[in-house]
Amino acid sequence: MSLEDVERNFGRRFARFVTNVVVARPRLWRLFRTPLRLQFDRLAPVWESMRSPESFAPLERALDAVTRPPGRALDLGTGTGAAARRVAERFPGAEVIGVDLSEDMLEEARRSTPTEFRDRIRYEKADGSRLPFEDGSFDLVVLANMIPFSDELERITAPDGTLVISFSAGPETPIWVPPERLRSDLSRRGFAEFADFQAGAGTALLARKPARG
Repeated sequence: MSLEDVERNFGRRFARFVTNVVVARPRLWRLFRTPLRLQFDRLAPVWESMRSPESFAPLERALDAVTRPPGRALDLGTGTGAAARRVAERFPGAEVIGVDLSEDMLEEARRSTPTEFRDRIRYEKADGSRLPFEDGSFDLVVLANMIPFSDELERITAPDGTLVISFSAGPETPIWVPPERLRSDLSRRGFAEFADFQAGAGTALLARKPARG
């Protein structure tokens, strides 16, 4: 096994450890924010080569079930922007914002975005636990292999908005949260109408935030 393989295996284990800790105790994220960001900074130049097109099959399957085209969509933990580009392609009327904690990943995302999408997709550096957006800012929120911060997801999703959380390799994904845990956390915050999807080795969960009143 090469040194590169050892480092990647350690990185996967570390990402799973951080995910498990932070989902259970979100306040501990402040301890892991910087080391996880540095890990993704190092991976940014090769990230696109590490992910096959099939990685986004569960996300796309869930997006098929989005019945109301969004005006504004957020790709949270955008990495090199692959999910943001898929959202923009699928919903041509949407403004799409991709956010990530890693500036190196965002630089790759900007370089990878085709010219025809550059007037509709923009990328911003932001922490998923404290997003710089007003309440109810997005009709669609997408997470592809991203740690979910449930309080923020509830806050930024608009009434009647849709949330999609996907994991490219299901339980084998380094960043992975079991669907029953996601349903429990999100239902306590007002999400409903859950639907599960599977494509290839991956899984996705769709939830809607009903309008109050």
